[in-house]
Amino acid sequence: MPQREPQKKRFSNAAFNTALSALSALSMLNAALCFTAIVFLAKPALAQSDASTPATWRATSRLGYGPTAATAAAAQPNPRAWAIGQIDAAYAASQTAPTIPADLARFNQPLKDTVRDYREERDARQAARAQASTAVPSPPLMGMNEGERFSREMQQTALAWRLMACSDPAIETPLLAKMTEFWFNHLNVFTGKGNVRPFAGHYAATAIRTNAFGKFEDLLLASARHPAMLFYLDQAQSNTRGLNENYARELMELHTLGVDAGYTQNDVRELARILTGWTVGVPQDEGFRFAERLHDTGSKTLLGRAFNSGGVQEGEDAIRMLARHPATAKRIATRLATTFVSDKPAPALVDALAATFTRTQGDIRAVMRTLVESPDFWRAENTLFKTPLDFACSALAAGGGAKERRDIQLTLGFLSQAGQPMHGWLTPDGYKTDAATWLAPEALTRRADFALALGGRMAAPTYLESFLSNATRERIALEAPATRTGLMLASPDFMRK
Repeated sequence: MPQREPQKKRFSNAAFNTALSALSALSMLNAALCFTAIVFLAKPALAQSDASTPATWRATSRLGYGPTAATAAAAQPNPRAWAIGQIDAAYAASQTAPTIPADLARFNQPLKDTVRDYREERDARQAARAQASTAVPSPPLMGMNEGERFSREMQQTALAWRLMACSDPAIETPLLAKMTEFWFNHLNVFTGKGNVRPFAGHYAATAIRTNAFGKFEDLLLASARHPAMLFYLDQAQSNTRGLNENYARELMELHTLGVDAGYTQNDVRELARILTGWTVGVPQDEGFRFAERLHDTGSKTLLGRAFNSGGVQEGEDAIRMLARHPATAKRIATRLATTFVSDKPAPALVDALAATFTRTQGDIRAVMRTLVESPDFWRAENTLFKTPLDFACSALAAGGGAKERRDIQLTLGFLSQAGQPMHGWLTPDGYKTDAATWLAPEALTRRADFALALGGRMAAPTYLESFLSNATRERIALEAPATRTGLMLASPDFMRK
């Protein structure tokens, strides 16, 4: 695996003067929007006269991607009760098949079919390359752009569905969409690695979504056995003839224990030995195959525990052991708290989440209930800034969801330019979610451009006005009516969650 890249777009309030200088070439309107967004972390937008309005915004923006007219009306009478109810609603939804429009559904076909189709594509591509290298010219088997048509289709339809799911409650329960994103990011795969591309959508819709509110160990096993992960971290090629430690290392460092948990390089190697023979197969519906003849049957010791020739079971036992480890509880608790509460959550909150995780053996639904019931979740001083994906999904939701191809293409283009392309983070650590990563003048300008382009063809989301500060409403009212929806989406109030 390549070395992890530092995520860009670092910015802080201390760089205030530099930001103003960088904005000098922008229009006065964009400069005003960017300036206001820069200072918003130090002083959040003022609450409105209805005391439940800030809580409604917080609940719908953190347990989803922002209010729609319907979710705002449902949450407003009692935001806290609504928020708790979303946990059970999201769990119930996760136990049903995802709603996928028929023209997009192929990406979530049975894995044995995707493995077969991918191998056919790969074989045809290899045949075309072999033909191209021959000295005698002949009609090509396929054009230069034909060789990855299947993989490209699987990628594009999966991304379209994910944008629809995050922006339309009729397609997906908002909190389930949010937790699917959270766990996909935690168990990241990268579609720039070609053999991952046709499987990433199924990985999100089935391995991640289905287990997003269950036991963490079941989620981890679903990820470990999925072709997307098996290919991404090269576990599919790890066997007695050639041991590959990539997946074992990231399983311990990123997915479970954390780099400071005290394990050794020998533990990484022993885990890699335990997992030999885990590979991709066609006959099984789930796309996973345990190749007994490629499995290391010798004795192994992982974190002081002996594993002795248990076949596929010893791999499952090892993963469950890591999932239940106290260091894993602390790591997952910290990541949940920084995503849903604050970039710098209180240690007491992290401890409470970790305690619930340990007591319930990783019951994600119980941990989320502890999080939402915590006073920290509702404290106004615990601010969060939307990532580009948060922002894009919330803007689409304000317009009724991603329903047209042009909106999907516009959004995917924005996310790429903003530094958060979907399924596009190279290394297994996933995207950062803190404001310091995403709050920068150039990034805010891109958000304003996207908001104005999208808002120009949306019906005005008038329900959002109650969530905006007086200053924002007054500023927008000075502009031409045709730009007001875009300016509402580009406002600093809309950037927070």
